[in-house]
Amino acid sequence: MSQYSTDPAPNTALATVAPHRDWWRDAVIYQVYPRSFADSNGDGMGDLEGVRSRLPYLRDLGVDAVWLSPFYASPQADAGYDVADYRAVDPMFGTLLDADALIRDARELGLRIIVDLVPNHSSDQHEWFKRALAEGPGSPLRERYHFRPGKGEHGELPPNDWESIFGGPAWTRVTEPDGTPGEWYLHLFAPEQPDFNWDHPAVGDEFRSILRFWLDMGVDGFRIDVAHGMVKAEGLPDLGGHDQLKLLGNDVMPFFDQDGVHDIYRQWRTILDEYAGRGEGPDGSSSEGRRGERIFVAEAWTPTVERTANYVRPDELHQAFNFQYLGTYWDAAELRVVIDRTLDAMRPVGAPATWVLSNHDVTRHATRFGNEPGLGTQIRTPGDRELGLRRARAATLLMLALPGSAYLYQGEELGLPDVVDLPDDVRQDPAYFRGEGQDGFRDGCRVPIPWTRDGSSYGFGSGGSWLPQPEVWGELSVEAQQGVPGSTLELYRTALAVRREQPSLGAGDRVEWLDAPEGVLAFRRGEFVCVANTTGEPVTVPSYDRLLVASTEVTVADGATSVPADTTTWWTA
Repeated sequence: MSQYSTDPAPNTALATVAPHRDWWRDAVIYQVYPRSFADSNGDGMGDLEGVRSRLPYLRDLGVDAVWLSPFYASPQADAGYDVADYRAVDPMFGTLLDADALIRDARELGLRIIVDLVPNHSSDQHEWFKRALAEGPGSPLRERYHFRPGKGEHGELPPNDWESIFGGPAWTRVTEPDGTPGEWYLHLFAPEQPDFNWDHPAVGDEFRSILRFWLDMGVDGFRIDVAHGMVKAEGLPDLGGHDQLKLLGNDVMPFFDQDGVHDIYRQWRTILDEYAGRGEGPDGSSSEGRRGERIFVAEAWTPTVERTANYVRPDELHQAFNFQYLGTYWDAAELRVVIDRTLDAMRPVGAPATWVLSNHDVTRHATRFGNEPGLGTQIRTPGDRELGLRRARAATLLMLALPGSAYLYQGEELGLPDVVDLPDDVRQDPAYFRGEGQDGFRDGCRVPIPWTRDGSSYGFGSGGSWLPQPEVWGELSVEAQQGVPGSTLELYRTALAVRREQPSLGAGDRVEWLDAPEGVLAFRRGEFVCVANTTGEPVTVPSYDRLLVASTEVTVADGATSVPADTTTWWTA
């Protein structure tokens, strides 16, 4: 008997779902990249009103929370990660009233809102930095950033040998108000993104105020960009040598993952805990007296998952992205090692594991898994589209079966591939325009998503899209997949509904591994069993009580199940 348990899920409206303490421990959180999600005014750029209009879709998809990439006032030198005003919405995305309406609508629909916070650096158009330049050497405002005199006879050399993540020196020399070459300032990313000096008390005071501003607006948490940054080693020592980017994620750097960041997060946690019992729950009920309703999520690139665990100790942040998992190929042995290490590292600090396969900075996993292993997370080739999608669907079911919280990136529920053939003249990733550093091909995962089969932008908006969409977008759209058995959208909807219904899924800190053929992962969680075949050939495994979901069609007969290549199945045991 063939089974393919991905029939369209019932309408799983969540507006009446009862809020529960520590919701984030088993939450499914959906990342929205606002400029590429939905455009309400036809200018080709997504906006907050567009996001607001599509909130019912996210409710029906079955996610618990929505994380919004930056929408703050910004010159957009790095797609909004260069913030000029942390308390204002960029006109490109709307107004503060639009943000307020989005937060209120999300609450009524049973969705929580998490916003990005960018504390490592500001825009060079931030009022502090503009005044620091205008006031010249000795300005108190320069102490809030890292201004230093240069080395060499005339100060013509950078203060140290640090390199920018985007390539080239991490220092830029300024022209002083009198027109002479002057001091240098530190920017670990683009020159338009000067790093704050977190040793200065005014910086900490400002960000505590920013936290309160958005908490008072009603947000449910913050995703902290470059959470491993902010604090620099005393004296800003040379690192030695070049090609420093190759060391990232492999060692503690003098500008990343310094122990001092944890003091900042302990202070922030006290603020969040003040708000934990305020306001209403997602269903409108009073949440007075409950703790754990608002959260911090760390984007912390660290050498090991054990160091990542330092960020989620009980008095610091709540979650940290699991980049070790994101960077693991579709291979049973490698996946099991990362899963075990993650759960083992998080257990002592009492934090939930998190799992993620795609985001706005990496090639979509439907494309990564269609390429050969060992190419990293930024890939320029399309690979085998059919194989990549098959593996991506299986990988998603595996991820959603693991204990803890899962992150989905917009469009992955449609099986979108990375757009790897964008013409050079349309690219907008700032890293692409620099001679060194990152590949600069992040535009491929940021192409606006399709909602309808037809139209100038496949339903994204009435005025085209800021990045060109491929012709295949129409057949991958929400309209094309909605209600279609076996479609990737219906697979996600079904899996998320089952995940919510099964008491053994979601929160937890361990799995029970089961015997399985080589290349197959099988584990039990209470009355639930997951079997994932990562090989290129079918495998036969025992059948369990009832098949819940399968990423491709499977055959069940005489107490055994034939699981096809690159397929994951969920069972009750």
